[in-house]
Amino acid sequence: MELICPAGTPAAFREAVDAGADAVYCGFRDETNARNFPGLNFSREELREAIAYARKRGTQTFVALNTFMRAGDEQIWYRAAADAVALGADALILADFGLMAHVAERYPEQRLHVSVQASASNADAINFLIDAFNAKRVVLPRTLTISDIARIARQIRCEIEVFVFGGLCVMAEGRCSLSSYATGKSPNMNGVCSPASHVHYRNEGDDLVSELGEYTINRFPRGEAAGYPTLCKGRFDIAETHAYAFEDPVSLDVMGEIEALKAAGVSALKIEGRQRGKAYVAEVVSTLKKALAAEPASRTALLSRLSTLSEGQKTTSGAYEKRWR
Repeated sequence: MELICPAGTPAAFREAVDAGADAVYCGFRDETNARNFPGLNFSREELREAIAYARKRGTQTFVALNTFMRAGDEQIWYRAAADAVALGADALILADFGLMAHVAERYPEQRLHVSVQASASNADAINFLIDAFNAKRVVLPRTLTISDIARIARQIRCEIEVFVFGGLCVMAEGRCSLSSYATGKSPNMNGVCSPASHVHYRNEGDDLVSELGEYTINRFPRGEAAGYPTLCKGRFDIAETHAYAFEDPVSLDVMGEIEALKAAGVSALKIEGRQRGKAYVAEVVSTLKKALAAEPASRTALLSRLSTLSEGQKTTSGAYEKRWR
């Protein structure tokens, strides 16, 4: 199975390639990708150099154009697609059906992957995208179990890619409206989840209170590590309890299930983390690459090195087990 690795900067891109990534995914420095944060992403020239660097070392480059086009401003996305194709991207990761149609018509030889943002989570939806736009791969939502993935794999005619390590999104996987409810900006339309411009911290007695927009997201007693305020990982009063409502602040890790994922028909394993630094990328990619090459019995020791890199230094197998509150 291929190991698909994140890069939010040229430095992280080189680290991923050098650590053994089979493919690296990245995006332009604009609203066409769902990680449009200050200080991240690539200019056209930086992407040109990155693709050349990867190609010399046998690594593919996937360009994520995985936000949804804004009516009247489609040319922003059309230009990004044209530039990515001209620069030599091995695949475009797309979410918007209109952009898929444009790429399929204008660049029929360009390989097209369906982003997790498209929320294609059943065989009918995926086969429609294959028939309509010649999609070659689908990135499945993290809301599916391994048996769900196996059932879908038997019914579709394209490759399957799944997330195995990194941040865990919830709700309608990839199509989050919580951030836009609190801030007016969303990953799907603006490429930003919980933008830093809307994040605030304040002291209240011995507590540190985190806020997103006008909403209190969490309250941390003295000595407790404070997490970044996203609504999906906020702590709230719910009936008689005071707890995390949707998802604990932990990271996804299903590397212990890679044999089952392979048997289910998965072609590629994806790491989340384009907003993470180059040291994180290098450590995670090199460790997972070694784990994939190792015998199953020796993987646990290798993977234990990653626990300190996980959010809250905790991990979960998330919806792969479907243990909902």
